[in-house]
Amino acid sequence: MPRKTLRRFLPDPHKTLQLRPVRWMGPLLQDPNLFHINRFSIASSFFIGFFCAFLPVPGQMFIAAFLALLFRTNLPVAISLIWISNPLTIAPMFLFSYSIGVLLLGHQETHFAIELSWEWAAAQGSSIWLPLLTGSLICGLVSGTIGYLTILYLWRWKVIKNWEQRKRHRQRRQQDNTSG
Repeated sequence: MPRKTLRRFLPDPHKTLQLRPVRWMGPLLQDPNLFHINRFSIASSFFIGFFCAFLPVPGQMFIAAFLALLFRTNLPVAISLIWISNPLTIAPMFLFSYSIGVLLLGHQETHFAIELSWEWAAAQGSSIWLPLLTGSLICGLVSGTIGYLTILYLWRWKVIKNWEQRKRHRQRRQQDNTSG
């Protein structure tokens, strides 16, 4: 079952709730759905994680945690998927999102050299922000939807595969019992 596989990789909810950094959120984290492993909870968490990974704002993990709490989906999965946008992948992701935003809005693509300073962000941010935000929201929605549907499909495929395997095993046992 996919549930057994996921349990090996996800943290134990009881141990997680005892950690000092999350203990203050105790009442918020008491909902069992936040750590529940079923196909809808995991698929919804994939949507949230992929969507938030494309958001061009700091605090993506907090946004994903808030959305997981709001929609009562698996919290560790939603938060861990944020790391798709890590320091190695964030530049290509945002460049692609910006290109999609420029294409959808019909703007002229701005060629710029990135500088990590507040002055550059203030000067270039106004011309870049709207296409980047638009493209990021579209890319987040598309990737989240693809992730959601993929998890639903893979989960169902794995469950059917396990059913068929158990059915074959049961038939072999019955044949062995009748022949022996």
